[in-house]
Amino acid sequence: MDITFREIPDVHRAERMNSAELRDNYLFDNLFRPGKISLTYVDLERTVLGGAMPTSAPLTLGCPEELRAAYFTERREIGIMNVGADGVITVDGKEYQMANRDALYIGRGSEKVTFASKDADNPAQYYLISYPAHTAYPTRHAKVEDADPLHLGSDEECNKRTIYKYVYMGGIESCQLVMGFTEMAPGNVWNTMPAHKHMRRTEVYLYFNLPENAVVFHLMGKPDETRHLVIRNQQAAFSPGWSIHAGSGTRNYSFIWAMGGENQDYTDMDAVTMDELR
Repeated sequence: MDITFREIPDVHRAERMNSAELRDNYLFDNLFRPGKISLTYVDLERTVLGGAMPTSAPLTLGCPEELRAAYFTERREIGIMNVGADGVITVDGKEYQMANRDALYIGRGSEKVTFASKDADNPAQYYLISYPAHTAYPTRHAKVEDADPLHLGSDEECNKRTIYKYVYMGGIESCQLVMGFTEMAPGNVWNTMPAHKHMRRTEVYLYFNLPENAVVFHLMGKPDETRHLVIRNQQAAFSPGWSIHAGSGTRNYSFIWAMGGENQDYTDMDAVTMDELR
């Protein structure tokens, strides 16, 4: 298992960065490496994000020495979504069958977590995001049909989309994690527009279901000082509380959204009107 550390620059530094510097600090790639668990520890909200891609043998989630814990979830919770082929996650001896777009919440105190694929030549790809937890909630599995779909947007505005909520108030219980995914309808490309911020929590987007020759122009920054990242399939963007998070693709796509911070109210957003954007 590999883990790296990253400090997210503040708003004033971000305003002066070129494209390469923005990518080095706010973009996360190479999350899914065959036969590896790859993680990054981010200073904001003490976020850990990454991917697990088991092939011929299961992968065990270890505990990096830097966490100063007996095991990974001794003081943490984890949200996981499979963006690959069928697999199995085993948590303290209990198996969870993970199809594409299935999610698993693993609560604090789960001592042993392993990831496996049903077919080594067509592996599962597990996206992981973790935050500190101060209460133990049960590990729970969710499928797309178990999610609470929210239909938003229109073809006229090119933002028709369906939001599937997994971990949230009223769904799977957690300490601070809020997690789900959004699917853009065919012919629609704009996400989260009109834009908003979350001053009480940070958010991470993982874009997926993008063909090799497609990209998303992910918008970030203060509303009156916007910047962008060109993002490809299975790359993630980190959004501090002061930053908008929106985007437009060269075709429709999907993205996992995950948040951690002060509250779990899905509707707690600081709206940004169109006339504020610069």
